[in-house]
Amino acid sequence: MNDAPQPWLRRHPDERLAPWAARDDASRGRRHPEPAPSLRGEFQRDRDRIIHSTAFRRLVYKTQVFVNHEGDLYRTRLTHTLEVAQIARTVAHALGLNEYLVEAVSLAHDLGHTPFGHAGQDALNQCMRPYGGFEHNLQSLRVVDTLEERYAEFPGLNLSFETREGILKHCSVANARRLGDVGRRFIERTQPSLEAQLANLADEIAYNNHDIDDGLRAGLLDMTSLRDITLFREQHDAVLARHPGLTGRRLIHEIVRRMIDTMVVDLVATSTALLDAAAPGSVDDVRVSGRPLIGYSDAMRGHIQEMKKFLYERLYRHYRVLRMTTKAHRVVETLFAAFIGEIRLMPDEHAGHARRFEAEHGDAGRARAVADYIAGMTDRYAITEHERLTDPRRNG
Repeated sequence: MNDAPQPWLRRHPDERLAPWAARDDASRGRRHPEPAPSLRGEFQRDRDRIIHSTAFRRLVYKTQVFVNHEGDLYRTRLTHTLEVAQIARTVAHALGLNEYLVEAVSLAHDLGHTPFGHAGQDALNQCMRPYGGFEHNLQSLRVVDTLEERYAEFPGLNLSFETREGILKHCSVANARRLGDVGRRFIERTQPSLEAQLANLADEIAYNNHDIDDGLRAGLLDMTSLRDITLFREQHDAVLARHPGLTGRRLIHEIVRRMIDTMVVDLVATSTALLDAAAPGSVDDVRVSGRPLIGYSDAMRGHIQEMKKFLYERLYRHYRVLRMTTKAHRVVETLFAAFIGEIRLMPDEHAGHARRFEAEHGDAGRARAVADYIAGMTDRYAITEHERLTDPRRNG
């Protein structure tokens, strides 16, 4: 392949960016130095590496709220991730931010998530508590830094500092100290890039609205009770005023898309005002600004808190969801107990990792290798492994 750039490809990807945006030509670089890409920018390269990763492909069979086998129309981690990236790129374009960076962060933010969603994470964290705990945000960084095995010259995906920073949304000071450059802002209490701030809020917009959609599809929520949510009630009334006879899926989709639009418009307007007031001249000015510069209005923050409270009480604590949550806990706990007790029960590759990590870090290393194996499982693979270990009728 001829990597020489053609004349029509020479327009620099940073040309249309606002002064406060992250720029390819000012990137803090990669953990393992590489020649600059010739036909794309640094953050485009990150985006492409994430899409081609094994962990990204596994997201198609990882849970959002409803476990994979419960139906093929519910969100998975993959469809959620794509929705986050779409929302984030829309806002980034409006604010003059780096769309490639915000897309890369959005696509990578859930790579470390366990099977069975938050239930799986909670169970694995409980199992790992004596060994340093488990947090999917840190695991996503571990996936791109270490666990992906694709390149001859380095472990992981060797992403840019800016993408790695965006993946690490929150972190304890103790963990930050061992993460080096990417953890420094949690010690120094500085802000991440605007693109990182935006990806976090795009995630919130996507999961709040689409959990409502999936909850309605599953029959766990109903239109009458959802009117307790101000944003839903306002858009429900507006849609029916314009389309009096609209019902079913078309009514739901119209309400949800309007709710997303309302939140996005507020986010753009409020963030524009914050940026105008702070007038950062560079991404370095953003980092020392003392507060996030991407955010909602006070009124919208109140509406979102109301929505989250409703979903927690009416959807996430619904007895049908809690039943599946309980099953997920048992599956993860059983897998962990079996593998930590006898690493030879894992496939040879993962058992080998466990031996190496144990030799380097003792029991904590052994446990971390087991957690890596379980966290990488899809929902259906975890269920299958559980059956292999507990059902005498199943072949190993």
